[in-house]
Amino acid sequence: MTEAEGRRLQQIVRRGKGSAIRVRRAMIIMASASGTPVPAIARLVAADEDTVRDVVHAFNDKGLAALDPLWAGGRPRLITDDDITFVVTTATTRPAKLGQPFTHWSLRKLAAYLADNPVRVVRIGRERLRQILRERGITFQRTRTWKESTDPDKEAKLDRIEQVTTEHPDRCFAFDQFGPLSIRPCHGSAWAPRSKPHRLPATYHRTHGIRYFHGCYSLGDDQLWGVTRRRKGGDHSLAAFKSIRAARPDGEPVYVILDNLLGEQDTQNPFLGGGKQRRTVFHADQRVLGEPDRGPVRTVAHLRDGRFEPPQPHRSGPAPAGLPALAQRQRPPP
Repeated sequence: MTEAEGRRLQQIVRRGKGSAIRVRRAMIIMASASGTPVPAIARLVAADEDTVRDVVHAFNDKGLAALDPLWAGGRPRLITDDDITFVVTTATTRPAKLGQPFTHWSLRKLAAYLADNPVRVVRIGRERLRQILRERGITFQRTRTWKESTDPDKEAKLDRIEQVTTEHPDRCFAFDQFGPLSIRPCHGSAWAPRSKPHRLPATYHRTHGIRYFHGCYSLGDDQLWGVTRRRKGGDHSLAAFKSIRAARPDGEPVYVILDNLLGEQDTQNPFLGGGKQRRTVFHADQRVLGEPDRGPVRTVAHLRDGRFEPPQPHRSGPAPAGLPALAQRQRPPP
């Protein structure tokens, strides 16, 4: 041991900072240099005698570099990337498709299936399974429903809808009617003592029938309006179309996206079926894609009762000086 090495070892032991492994090995080397026998050094650092001898021999061969541990890579992985891919694929597959007699996976059921299946056996614990699903962004969620269209012209209609919404977004509207909507009490807000809110009775009689919401949506303005009515019919649909026409009173064409309700395709409806000032874009059957009004209209139909006023028509004219267009006072609806 050189004088410089002795000073460095003494500095490491006195300060006791940094890696505990370096401090421990420095103590072994200093004790060995002072003539302390191996069994006494082993008791001092609470280590095995063979470990003490290995550290001393490594210091004799490499010097102070023996203080740094050489970490190994550990044992080989028990779960490969292909196994992880199989785990994720299985977790996102309905159990019924794999011949299992239940509707959804739990961690216990999924781990049991992975350990005993005819495709690929993956033995994994529930905690590691949870970690893998979390790392891959797989969460436990409620299922959603959908409807698949049987209309043979669905693709052509969707292409037409995409065309008008892309080329004429400021003149594109959507109309739909929702119902029957049951009339039920809605929760409100009020001041009340802590943990004692005002309550609405859950037993009530529906003596006022049902309602239908006729809603219109302006794609370019992102505005929604509509009326809740006691029944549905062609006259109410025509009133909604007139409100759309009133929103663009400049005489230029407007495009209305509809679903395939027979009342709206009635050739007697003066708003539909031709003319230079209106274009009707019928949507594919089952109303699964392409209708920009589905989300807003459905939300309003369940939250509000009464009437949503249509937007103001686009009027030409100079803006007030010093005010941008979005900062102008809004005109009242017609």
